[in-house]
Amino acid sequence: MEIGSILSRVMNRRTFLLASTAPLLAPDVFTRHAAPAPQVPTTLRPARLQPGDSVGLVTPATATFQQVELDIARESLEGLGLKVKLGPHVMDRHGSLGGQDKDRAADINQFFADTTVKAVFPTRGGWGTSRLLPLLDYDTIRRHPKVLMGFSDITALLNGIHARTGLVTFHGPNAGGRWDEYSVDLVKRVLFEGEAVTFGNPKTSSDRNVLTQVENRIRTITPGTATGRLLGGNLTVLTAILGSPYVPDFTDAILFLEDVGEDYYRVDRMMTTLKLAGILDTVKGVIFGSCSECGPGEGFASFTPEEIFADHLAPLGVPAWQGAMIGHGQPQWTLPVGSVVTIDATAGTVTMAEGAVR
Repeated sequence: MEIGSILSRVMNRRTFLLASTAPLLAPDVFTRHAAPAPQVPTTLRPARLQPGDSVGLVTPATATFQQVELDIARESLEGLGLKVKLGPHVMDRHGSLGGQDKDRAADINQFFADTTVKAVFPTRGGWGTSRLLPLLDYDTIRRHPKVLMGFSDITALLNGIHARTGLVTFHGPNAGGRWDEYSVDLVKRVLFEGEAVTFGNPKTSSDRNVLTQVENRIRTITPGTATGRLLGGNLTVLTAILGSPYVPDFTDAILFLEDVGEDYYRVDRMMTTLKLAGILDTVKGVIFGSCSECGPGEGFASFTPEEIFADHLAPLGVPAWQGAMIGHGQPQWTLPVGSVVTIDATAGTVTMAEGAVR
């Protein structure tokens, strides 16, 4: 057989195969289609708390190792006028965690199903909450919306539940955390009184400097105002759950962040992750709270926080500032995750559009 005839047959066969398999391969091979945007669940507001309400105390992350830790958490909630029910596994331990995943999740599910319980409070953060997300009963949570508040590792719970149910959750003190006068006042105004609060750092001098403000200073990165759903929390925890079905849609959101105990290069790495995931390019504003116990780490050079935010936030062109009272080791705002707010990056304020409880 002549070479020309052989080549002709080979080409004809190749053309036939491509034509016959094209319907099977399309659209993934021949055409790229964007994935549909995730649907935002209808926003659910929990009922406001009242003195005498029963609330559940759970340990979704690091174990509560000593009885005195549990006593302080319980007594703090009782100091708000609440009656405390302890989760059956609240003092369990599995390694560093507060019990087996299924048991910690069961405590949360139990309290959401219990119609006599009006709120769920974690004893503390640490690590381990993300492991519970596939084990939660989101249908029950959606049918029985109630107050859920915490911060740090509880970021996974706040965002996961909001993403799957639409429930407004609250980034504020853990039950065993800091309950200073400032933080307690905001918890009462947001969760008990249902007030649409405007959050802003107190303008105070100190013994260290009576001429200007030293503590709780804000630094505007990009001035301006913006309105959107408030989403976010701990930077490390948030980036760790990216790509999962427990991350809310950040399109047109106001993103707030905080962290603790991270070297600055890690903060830069995580901000880069948010950029690569497309989150930074979709938000309408950014608030960074504190990065407690963060530093340059070992080595001869390091980014500063100002340089990190100049690289990642300033180019976005949306209102942004750092220094909000969101984070570890300081008085805290009680922020409604999933509620609409308006921010002013020059004044450093967050104004709720409406009360976050009904």
